Amino acid sequence: MNKISSISPSRMQGSDAGAALPIEPNYLEAKSGLMSWLTTVDHKRIGIMYAISIFFFFIFGGFLAMLIRLELMQVRVPNSTATSYFISADSYNHLFTLHGIVMVFLVLIPSIPASLGNFFLPLMLGAKDVAFPRLNLLSFYLYIIGATFLVYTVIFGGLDTGWTLYTPYSSETQTSVLSAGLGIFILGFSSILTGLNFIVTVHKMRAPRMTWNRMNLFVWAIYSAGVIQVLGTPVLGVTVVLLALERLLGIGIFDPNLGGDPVLFQNFFWFYSHPAVYIMILPAFGIISEVISTHAKKNIFGYGAMAYSSVGIAVISFFVWGHHMFTSGQSVWASVMFSLLTYSVAIPTAIKVFSWVATLYRGSISYTTPMWFALLFLFLFLIGGLTGLFLGTLSVDVHLHNTYFLVAHFHYVMMGGTVIAFISGMYHWWPKMTGRKYNETLGKIACAIMFVGFNLTFIPQFIMGSLGMPRRYYDYLPEFHIYHVLSSWGSFILGFSTLLVIFSWIYSIFFGPKETSANPWGAKSFEWTKTDIVPIEHNFHDQPVCTGGPYDFDYMVKQKEGTH
Repeated sequence: MNKISSISPSRMQGSDAGAALPIEPNYLEAKSGLMSWLTTVDHKRIGIMYAISIFFFFIFGGFLAMLIRLELMQVRVPNSTATSYFISADSYNHLFTLHGIVMVFLVLIPSIPASLGNFFLPLMLGAKDVAFPRLNLLSFYLYIIGATFLVYTVIFGGLDTGWTLYTPYSSETQTSVLSAGLGIFILGFSSILTGLNFIVTVHKMRAPRMTWNRMNLFVWAIYSAGVIQVLGTPVLGVTVVLLALERLLGIGIFDPNLGGDPVLFQNFFWFYSHPAVYIMILPAFGIISEVISTHAKKNIFGYGAMAYSSVGIAVISFFVWGHHMFTSGQSVWASVMFSLLTYSVAIPTAIKVFSWVATLYRGSISYTTPMWFALLFLFLFLIGGLTGLFLGTLSVDVHLHNTYFLVAHFHYVMMGGTVIAFISGMYHWWPKMTGRKYNETLGKIACAIMFVGFNLTFIPQFIMGSLGMPRRYYDYLPEFHIYHVLSSWGSFILGFSTLLVIFSWIYSIFFGPKETSANPWGAKSFEWTKTDIVPIEHNFHDQPVCTGGPYDFDYMVKQKEGTH
């Protein structure tokens, strides 16, 4: 923090080099000391604190994944009576439970909205802060408290139910399900407050003349994710409360021994958890739209379709939860309808992919580190999306359900989508957040290594899943060993590339040269054109007025004979 705060503020507002501005410190210099960060209501500082916390948990969850892969690459001996290889079976269950809980609830769901969303949403809207600054700080502390409960539960309470807490096991096990439920309940409040804050900010705090059709696509994405957070998260909270009541009072809700129905838990859980997938991925779509348009120096193709497709995805996401339950015994006709609705989600998603590719076409592309990661996102997310069609097909899903095919698909969408886009956005906005330049070469090397490691990790999982290898199993048949070995080595390479990315950011903070331009990418939206190199505490010296869209690139692509 101290190294970052040594950055000198720019005296020039945005790209207006002729404007004389009063000397006003940037948000990093405005106040000093640890307490100024812990008690801040500045959305930018809160976004930074979220980002630090999220990447801490990301490293922790990634380390747990390394331990899981290290165990699974051990040689399996047929008919062996051994109870332990590298770790015991019980420890393995605890590890993958903690890995799933940390990555889903503490990293993926809050990742982009809570960090980059908090930092840049008001800047893109021309607002001085979010609508409810104190509520914003409260949501951060609720996140920390809920995270503490969850991690403590698994490490010291022996939770081994998996991150889904599926009944009837979670109703009967003697492990600390209640404290895990309390942690999820607290995190739910954090998510709701964040989403509510963003929705009100978008509705009430836009700059003069900023209509809905002039907002950044990142704002549209964060807004759509906020709607899901506000409408979907209470369902998860109610589910956790019902699970607690069943365990404490012996009421038959989910436990069949008490007259309950475990499939009811699945319906409640996935009614929230599948829309939660879009809480994770919609903001990633917004980042990729910003990065591709800016670094291709071209207006986004089909702005209206891109904006409304975000809302369309948010709406449809509430009607597809049943595709997680094709093998649960639900009605055949219900499964058919859920399969059809699952395919319908592909339509607005395909609109986005087509728009990104069309934006790249004949663009003046700068192959910067953010663009490298954006292109990596396109490759990985396309694989994740297309493999989802297999799981949405009734007859095929019967074979692939609960196999490693599902694990690979999930990681291609969530890590290949959300995390890669998050990294791309961090590089894209790094100069604006810190006032420092990062090492382009180091970032591109990390991206190339990540490409190799990611595909080596998860392509073998597609293969062994299609061959019938169940997910979450501690033991397996020897014919799957080679695939687990390849996957494990890929995960180690992937882990190294992730550490290299984080190292490049830390190195930039301490040793990177200072950024000298308030708009190094030549972008057109408010966060680049109307702020200093590093924004001041209240974002803008004067209230900006919107005079055009965020992607109005005023340049001509010179065409040469036979090239462009």
